[in-house]
Amino acid sequence: MVRKFEYTDILGWSHSRYNTFTRCKRQYYYQYYAKYDLDNMVKIAVLKKLTSVALEIGNISHKLLKTLLTRLRKTADEIDRVRFFDYAERKSKDIFRTKIFQEVYYRDKNRVDFETEIYPYVNAAMDNLLESDRLQWLFEEALVEKDDWLIEPDGYGECRIDSMKAYCKVDFLFPIGDEIYVIDWKTGKQSGKHLEQLKGYAAWVHFHYEKDWSLIKPVVAYLLPEYEEKSVTINEFDIEDFTEKIRRETEAMYEFLQEPELNIPKEKEAFDMTENLKLCKFCNFRELCDRV
Repeated sequence: MVRKFEYTDILGWSHSRYNTFTRCKRQYYYQYYAKYDLDNMVKIAVLKKLTSVALEIGNISHKLLKTLLTRLRKTADEIDRVRFFDYAERKSKDIFRTKIFQEVYYRDKNRVDFETEIYPYVNAAMDNLLESDRLQWLFEEALVEKDDWLIEPDGYGECRIDSMKAYCKVDFLFPIGDEIYVIDWKTGKQSGKHLEQLKGYAAWVHFHYEKDWSLIKPVVAYLLPEYEEKSVTINEFDIEDFTEKIRRETEAMYEFLQEPELNIPKEKEAFDMTENLKLCKFCNFRELCDRV
């Protein structure tokens, strides 16, 4: 049973939050403390909603995967690929139409073409999963306990890691016997950071399900360019190292707070802009820093 938490202001660690913190302190401020920048609050709200081609391929793929797995949980009938891909294209286009792309907003290009830049990759990601051994394995092994599946659960994936607040939201969780599997879908390039993320998912499962580490099986599944999985074996020594890492990273973020218990930041000027100008090209907030 997944535990529930009352809201608190205390800063919670997450992989994405700390990545933003290390990339650029000013971007971190705009992303997490926009309400304190009264002069730019409205503009920041607009810029936060910008997406990118790469992000939207991942976003749309995740939504389609949720639909596919939810359907699979309801019935074990063979998937009608023609009907699924017809739905996938229509759904993808509907999502695409609601988005404002960073590349267009900052005039890096005139438009994003759905037919050449978005859907072919989404289509390939779905096709790769449908052809994968993993999907067949789900049909054969995991459907028995389908009522216990978690598919893109609501919320932010809050848990506690040695009493520290942390967010490690899982994409897809399912039990098989005493073991619990967690799959994290990726449409981008492979990275060692993704394997580190798996430790967070294992910690989330351990906290909520009180499972021994040996029974937790976290997997990162790359959907592009081909279907490929990576996994890690985790024991209590790995988690000790991971816990210390979370503690160091949380304390580093705390140093930018004037009131840690209320998660109130220091003045914006304390959050320096990155010196690596190449990173600015991928930042939604770059016009606020005059780095367009």
